[in-house]
Amino acid sequence: QVQLVESGGGSVQAGGSLRLSCAAAGHTSTIDCMAWFRQAPGKEREGVAAIRTEGGSTDYVDSVKGRFTISQDNANNRLYLQMNSLKPEDTAMYYCAAGSRWTCRPSGDFAYWGQGTQVTVSS
Repeated sequence: QVQLVESGGGSVQAGGSLRLSCAAAGHTSTIDCMAWFRQAPGKEREGVAAIRTEGGSTDYVDSVKGRFTISQDNANNRLYLQMNSLKPEDTAMYYCAAGSRWTCRPSGDFAYWGQGTQVTVSS
């Protein structure tokens, strides 16, 4: 089992920045892909970014490319999402996800999920 706990959400104005963090604990050696997803009220869950834990290759959804950066600190089992130039449409609950995946992309299902952290961007 792997436990994931997100932090760093909050309320910012459009154009601002936030950095989300996800702390992983447990059998982290079983995972090779971590990702961020988000879900806005009344909308489906959307993948945002993913990172391969070995090698650090990344993948982003088009709507956040150039604004968001996913990174990791493997020594401390932490995942990050740096979000710049935030827009009101980025408002959502953000979830950290982890699993063992053949392709590491921000889509599909992951074995482990956090409880989420709220991000609210006002215009």
